[in-house]
Amino acid sequence: MNTERSRKIYLYLAAIFIAALVVCNLIANKFITVDLGFKTFIISAGVLPYPLTFLITDILSEIYGKKKTARIVWAGFGASIFVLGVLLLAQQFAAIEGSPVDNETFNKVFGNSWRVIFASMTAYLCAQLIDVRIYHFWKKKTAGKHLWLRNNFSTVFSQLVDTTLVVCVLFIGVRSSSEIIQFIIDGWIFKMLCAFVDTPLLYASTAFIRKKIGLKFAEEVA
Repeated sequence: MNTERSRKIYLYLAAIFIAALVVCNLIANKFITVDLGFKTFIISAGVLPYPLTFLITDILSEIYGKKKTARIVWAGFGASIFVLGVLLLAQQFAAIEGSPVDNETFNKVFGNSWRVIFASMTAYLCAQLIDVRIYHFWKKKTAGKHLWLRNNFSTVFSQLVDTTLVVCVLFIGVRSSSEIIQFIIDGWIFKMLCAFVDTPLLYASTAFIRKKIGLKFAEEVA
């Protein structure tokens, strides 16, 4: 096995994962509609890059195993806490006259970042760790076969947990029960569709990485 190449790919995947996670938190305050023809979804803009994080954890789980994947999950948590600290620090300083972004605009966009990131991180840790555990449960049960099964089964449950937790922490006491339920349903279904779509990407990515580093079928990096 090409150990050096394996380490580089692990690093690249970790970097993309953390970048996607941080972006999710920064744009989560904006809610948008996504029209797919058969249904119009009302979701947070942060949902758009979020399925990428679950695709990457599934790739990591398949190639590098549960322990190394969990390390990236915790690294993402640490990076998000760091971003929150920087945003809180920036709020303590007044904008100069003529600043492209004044105090009011900055506070409007990032003023409740602590709540967004707290909600996101609570949901993120629970969902990602559940995703990794379910993924490896099905991988063991199927002896490394049926990649589509563990990819979608792990995502179905973990994304339901993630969507429910983040919407509830953000909107209980702020929005009506019917709106909260609608946000959960729309967010979960949208993420499920993304999970189904990314299944071919998971097959292609894992096959490409295995070939590059010289890893056998169903084998993990030691």
